[in-house]
Amino acid sequence: MFRALFHDITCNEPKKLIRPAVWNTLASIANLMPFGCLAYIVKQIYTHIQDGTPDRGGLWLAFGLMVLFTAATYFLENIACKVTYHDGFFASAEGRIRLAEHIRKLPLGILTGKSSGEIGNTMMNDFSRTETAMTHILPQIISGFLVAVIASAVMLIADWRMGLACFAGFPLSVIIMLGMKRMETRMAQRLNASATAQSAGLIEYLTGMKTIKAYHMQGENFGKLRQVCTAHRDNCIRSEGCIGSMNLLAAMLLRCGLPLMMAVGVHLLTGGSLQITTFAMFLLLGTRIFDPLAVAIMNWSELNMCAAAGQRITKLLDAPVMEGGEDAPEQHDFTVENVHFGYGDTEVLKGVSAAFPSGTMTALVGPSGSGKSTMLKLLARFYDPASGTVRMGGRNVRDIEPEKLMQNISFVFQDVYLFQDTVAGNIGYGKENATRAEIEQAAKAANCYDFIMEMPDGFDSMIGEGGCTLSGGEKQRISIARAMLKNAPVLLLDEATASLDPENEAQIQQAINRLAEGKTVIVIAHKLKTVAEADQILVFDHGRITESGKHDGLLAQNGLYARLWNIQNQSGTWKIHS
Repeated sequence: MFRALFHDITCNEPKKLIRPAVWNTLASIANLMPFGCLAYIVKQIYTHIQDGTPDRGGLWLAFGLMVLFTAATYFLENIACKVTYHDGFFASAEGRIRLAEHIRKLPLGILTGKSSGEIGNTMMNDFSRTETAMTHILPQIISGFLVAVIASAVMLIADWRMGLACFAGFPLSVIIMLGMKRMETRMAQRLNASATAQSAGLIEYLTGMKTIKAYHMQGENFGKLRQVCTAHRDNCIRSEGCIGSMNLLAAMLLRCGLPLMMAVGVHLLTGGSLQITTFAMFLLLGTRIFDPLAVAIMNWSELNMCAAAGQRITKLLDAPVMEGGEDAPEQHDFTVENVHFGYGDTEVLKGVSAAFPSGTMTALVGPSGSGKSTMLKLLARFYDPASGTVRMGGRNVRDIEPEKLMQNISFVFQDVYLFQDTVAGNIGYGKENATRAEIEQAAKAANCYDFIMEMPDGFDSMIGEGGCTLSGGEKQRISIARAMLKNAPVLLLDEATASLDPENEAQIQQAINRLAEGKTVIVIAHKLKTVAEADQILVFDHGRITESGKHDGLLAQNGLYARLWNIQNQSGTWKIHS
């Protein structure tokens, strides 16, 4: 149990506990030694009262040792503090980085199956809990139990009756702590669920602020946020109330050993079977032993909560990354063979087969929800198909190392996400160590150089998180500049001009045409006029390719494509009447 506990808290790196545990134990032992010296001084004073022959040299030696051990305690506690916090904070920071890198290599299906609040809670709150366990709780518990073991051995050797009386309550305390395990697990699950819901609610509240304001749901009227916050509050109160009461009971039973030891000592002393100096030693050491043990007991429940947080981190770290170790092929054509894929129990693609020749433009069209975007994600290997095969250059993409595959693919999304960085930094994501000249050239090719230069600091202007300080068209053009800088041989476009005004659409279409030159282009488009010149058009409907060919041939078939084309032509004459 303890081995699993330490592995959970340290996220499978228990060796990081060795140095903090050793130094904290040494500091605790050094802190006990002056009381042993004090017991010796009490013995010498009693001897002096009895026969008038004190050991003056021994008294001075005991006093000197008290001073020495007091100084050693400060020295060792100082080292223990630095080592503990250094190792704990480093482990937490390295763990977050390791988890973030691991998440980047996971299939998107694992991430989309979790809410942003759940992942954020694991990255921040769960690591904070394990950090607290490594810097505060575990070193105290380990040193407390080790000191108790050493001290109990000394006491049992000195007088086994007094030693047993001193630790009479300890077994009962341990039974209570072990009996609380199931309750603590349930409490930890409820707390994590409510904390995740609260985090997701806050993210949703901030992200949807425009809608909230527009529909007068802000503040106290936003009932969902209030509900998750109060639910988490109630779970925290309930957890502390239940677990705290049991911890206090365990600590009280432990401390019952002190009055029991005193009662046994008085009985033995009056019966003549115990020396007063031994009794004094037990009184002095006994009061000090219970403090670290009580701290360990009070922290045990929190330690189990931290272990549950570590389990969630470890579970995410153990999620299998996408396999593949081969280099990407030199050919950049794609073939899809009898591919089935779905999200959960909902099948989206149903036995799709298609070919995407190198250097050509293929358009994917069809109603919303017909599987077009899913097809692009399978080509880019954001997901692997449930069955069937996706090949690039004749090689199964499952066999290609994901990083090397993505080096050959540029992806321009409809919903562009820009990072909270400079304009140059966001464009520079397309190529590692890109020069300023290369970044500016990509911006010119993407028709965004002029508006960038009108910004206060030009390419050094900061962009708000998600690109919130820019318009939709500006974000889209910066995204295209990023793809131009990458200059990958395969270009995937997911409705890149779907929601733009005519002016922006024209400029972005020009930029896309430059970007697509000489590449294998696969584009999703709802505006069929933008893909009428495509080398081939694949028509998706209910997860299947129902039609394929060129524009004129598809119109002649008078099928779904022709119907969509006619609807769009007719919609151009629609007007809003008051």
